[in-house]
Amino acid sequence: MEEKYKTATGIRKYLGLMFRTRKTESLIFNFNKPVLIPIHSLFVFFKFRAYWFDRDSNLIESRIIKPFQFNIKPSKPFSKLIEVPV
Repeated sequence: MEEKYKTATGIRKYLGLMFRTRKTESLIFNFNKPVLIPIHSLFVFFKFRAYWFDRDSNLIESRIIKPFQFNIKPSKPFSKLIEVPV
């Protein structure tokens, strides 16, 4: 099965996977500089895997995120985040 990815832009950059179904595309969030901002899974009704990468595309951390969790962030600043529905 081919994985579908979509770059999160505009309002989707703020909503992420909220109000989507499990069959939605994976989202890629690109940041111009390293950040350490938390994500949440409010109104995400399925588990998803989050992958955080540094500016050289090295994996920092990955984690399964359950619905309705708050303040989720990796241990180090990141430049790219990918959210993949599980």
